Amino acid sequence: MTLLSTIGRSFGISFDTSAITKAAAVMRQRRALNRLDAAALKDLGLTRADVEAELKRPVWDVPTNWRG
Repeated sequence: MTLLSTIGRSFGISFDTSAITKAAAVMRQRRALNRLDAAALKDLGLTRADVEAELKRPVWDVPTNWRG
């Protein structure tokens, strides 16, 4: 149980913590992508411009198959 769901339960409020968890994972993955050097990006077939574009996307803008 997460702290947020525990607090919510105390006040009779329900939170969708899975959505929050997924959003946190997306932000973490995008930050990790930003830390890669040019050689690692090249290995992945990405450019710094690709990374910058990814970082500008809103946290909810993910592939459809990630939302399930």
